[in-house]
Amino acid sequence: MRTAILAIISVAFSFAITMACAQAQAPIVVQAASAVPAATPVAAVPATTDSASAQAAIKMLEELRSKNEETLKKQEATLQQLDEIEQAAQELRIYAKRG
Repeated sequence: MRTAILAIISVAFSFAITMACAQAQAPIVVQAASAVPAATPVAAVPATTDSASAQAAIKMLEELRSKNEETLKKQEATLQQLDEIEQAAQELRIYAKRG
């Protein structure tokens, strides 16, 4: 009995020491291998291309929006069908229990 208690205490003590040593390690900091080059200035782009690209982006987003609305309508219809199927299955279960 005493040896079992002594073994449990020694295991707990060694576990506590191990955890204390594992937490006491200092973090390792590694220097970067090479320096980051300075950023190169971007040439000024005429405002007309920004406007054209903005218009193209808006058009693309509107198309995506309409496709998303179509997808949502399809999903709503599918969910409605699934609800109807689930209701029919529940009715069948009720009738099966009665018979």
